[in-house]
Amino acid sequence: MANPLQLKSLNHISIVCASVEKSVDFYVNVLGFSPIKRPSSLDFNGAWLFNYGIGIHLLQSEDPEGMPKLVPINPKDNHISFQHSSGGKRLQQMKIEYVKNRVEENGMMIEICNCDNIPVVPLPEDKVWSCSRFNCNIQNRQQQI
Repeated sequence: MANPLQLKSLNHISIVCASVEKSVDFYVNVLGFSPIKRPSSLDFNGAWLFNYGIGIHLLQSEDPEGMPKLVPINPKDNHISFQHSSGGKRLQQMKIEYVKNRVEENGMMIEICNCDNIPVVPLPEDKVWSCSRFNCNIQNRQQQI
């Protein structure tokens, strides 16, 4: 597969938070991330976290009251997903209340799934797949550009 920009990996994702402190508590104590040093040149409230080869940058909202409220899960919306194998058992052991149809308070859907039954299968390099619920269109990559 072509890599025209010579990308190596996903470095980080940034998430705007109603409360950086509450979000740090969740990402550290529930998801296992560790705080890391932020550049001193950043003059806004936030926190940087790292684990699993991924950085999470939490940014304090300038309008916490205007942040999205709890809404039903929409699998077509922006979200991040973490692989696990224990189902909800560990969350129950940690006495963490969870629901299957809500997002966290900042509006970011965080999926904790056992995705072993969803294999990662590379597509042919010269093909671009665009699938809807009802059909798939296959185009040569050059036709799309």
